Amino acid sequence: MIREFDTVVLDVDLPEHGLCRGDVGTVVLAHDNRGYEVEFVTLDGSTVAVVSLASSEVRPIRSGEIAHVRSVPA
Repeated sequence: MIREFDTVVLDVDLPEHGLCRGDVGTVVLAHDNRGYEVEFVTLDGSTVAVVSLASSEVRPIRSGEIAHVRSVPA
């Protein structure tokens, strides 16, 4: 179960927000397990996007996963 302030993984590409499948974000608001408001930030703390997502578009972090770094457009 995903709750507010959990770290989640994006399961779809969202090019209109500069986001790619696999990007990691933080749930800032949960909508009764129907969906979430998720904030995605750069490693230096700048917000890339805050996006409303369906529960099918994000997932919890799984054991054994590692983060990967990529640049985002300014």
